[in-house]
Amino acid sequence: MKPHVLIIRAAGTNCDVETAHAFEVAGATVERVYIDEVKKKKISAYQVIALPGGFTYGDDIAAGKILANEIKYKLRNEFLEFLEKGNLIIGICNGFQVLVKCGILPAFDHYFEQQSVSLVYNDSGRFEDRWIYMNVKNERCVFTREMADIITLPVAHAEGKFVVKDEKTLEKIQEHIVFKYVDADGKSAGYPGNPNGSIMDIAGITDKTGRVLGLMPHPERHLTYLHHPRHTREDHNVKGDGYYIFKNAVDYFKT
Repeated sequence: MKPHVLIIRAAGTNCDVETAHAFEVAGATVERVYIDEVKKKKISAYQVIALPGGFTYGDDIAAGKILANEIKYKLRNEFLEFLEKGNLIIGICNGFQVLVKCGILPAFDHYFEQQSVSLVYNDSGRFEDRWIYMNVKNERCVFTREMADIITLPVAHAEGKFVVKDEKTLEKIQEHIVFKYVDADGKSAGYPGNPNGSIMDIAGITDKTGRVLGLMPHPERHLTYLHHPRHTREDHNVKGDGYYIFKNAVDYFKT
């Protein structure tokens, strides 16, 4: 069985084609659908929903906020039905911002809960576009099964600093962390290893089921070792680190 992936895009989305390619390379069938047309689709017919990177609606209010509201107030029931079937959702960069702002992540108690975490302007005060290292932490996350302890992916964002509402949230979020920014040796990284100043070096989180993933780095930009800037100088796997995130999603439905 090839899982069917729904990629939701909106004005300003600019990584939907690359994300579609990543899922296709991993073995899925993919459909890219504009947000206004999603309501006409039967979302429960898909197995994976992907919210790709970009700058939806120009990030004019806050990164991902408008698309988050469209999902929260126009597609809430459809998303809940989708999740109740045991399906997967991934939000990359702007998609991660959407998931936290509509309350699908971290979902401590339920989906579409009141927002308790966010992604805000980088400490550097500028757009960060660089390759970083991440430690893979959460064993229950479907997307990261059997991945290496340390992987490398590129980031490209201006609002990627992960913050929490209060100390109680900070305590609860620790069980949801999937990725942490680190240096090449796996140690806690200051700037630029942590490119945005995220609390606890958080680069990605999951819900309590491990079936919803949000991350700021771009796995679709490291599908092969040829994507890596040092591919002529270092030994790399034929597949890039990002490939395995998409492959794990596809394999989840094969098993």
